[in-house]
Amino acid sequence: MDFEQTRNLIGRILISAIFIYAIPGKILNFERTVEVISNKNIPLTLAPYLLLLAIICLVFGSILFISGFKQKLGAYLLLIFIVPTTFIFHFSPFQAKAVLMNVGLIGGLLLGLNNLKRNSLKEIFNNQKIKKQ
Repeated sequence: MDFEQTRNLIGRILISAIFIYAIPGKILNFERTVEVISNKNIPLTLAPYLLLLAIICLVFGSILFISGFKQKLGAYLLLIFIVPTTFIFHFSPFQAKAVLMNVGLIGGLLLGLNNLKRNSLKEIFNNQKIKKQ
């Protein structure tokens, strides 16, 4: 693994860290999180489905983004989560710090859409096998 590959992997892990951190709380406090969502004028019948979709986007988006395998898809899944979340939960009332942090994450995910295939974990491990032979 060369320096550029290592740097890109670390960058993907750091960008994904906040998303990974959010997953257990959403799962363990599912009912409470549904209440929070429904308090933002989202119908109570729709809130559990949106939360389930959010969890799916967080889990699969993080895995794909970190691994670099289907990195674009992973970035899109995380964007599908963070963009509406930012508008729904941080614009009314306006929370400047939260909005700016999310905008920074959105910027990192947009950079992740470059899909540098040679920096995926699969490619790194394949290159290691080739070098050993």
